[in-house]
Amino acid sequence: MAAEDQPDPDAPAGGADVGAQLFGTWDIDEIAYEDPSTERYISVTPVAHTAGRHASKQFKKSEISIVERFINRLMQTEDNTGKKQQTLNFVREAFELIHERTEENPIQILVTAVENSAPREETVRLKYGGISVPKAVDVAPQRRVDQALKFLAEGVHNDSFKSSTSVPEAIASQLTGAANYDVQTYAVSQKEEKERVAAAAR
Repeated sequence: MAAEDQPDPDAPAGGADVGAQLFGTWDIDEIAYEDPSTERYISVTPVAHTAGRHASKQFKKSEISIVERFINRLMQTEDNTGKKQQTLNFVREAFELIHERTEENPIQILVTAVENSAPREETVRLKYGGISVPKAVDVAPQRRVDQALKFLAEGVHNDSFKSSTSVPEAIASQLTGAANYDVQTYAVSQKEEKERVAAAAR
């Protein structure tokens, strides 16, 4: 086989054909982005498991589907580490619940939830003559997405750990709440708290 005929190892499985669907169900072609600053860091592809293909290069995580990044974030707890297939099934079930409740594309709900949960400002500690002073700084777009995924995953864990609430139910409620900018939702409340503290430190 000639070199030019060999498949690109970084290409998504099955190709990126128009009309490809995530989990064989959800359309990825008409996702709307409301925040232009984070749009390039919220990638949507029909692939939910790339087997760590992005791990070799710094910042390449932004090319990975936001759905897979959310799945990976959900696994970052002591009890769930490495349980990718189980977490995939949880997210698949949660997407079905979201669609039943909202009649919208659950991928769109996830993208909107990430945008609504991404803090614009945070504080850093600066030292002046041995005195530590908080200073408000703008958050880089890539870090905004990282923080949003962290808050969403923490909200799911808080809702479902040692609780009668199932994981798919917790995922669905957290995503729909964040997409609707419900300040009672953990991710949105954390974002508001970070921005409130930063505003006080200006």
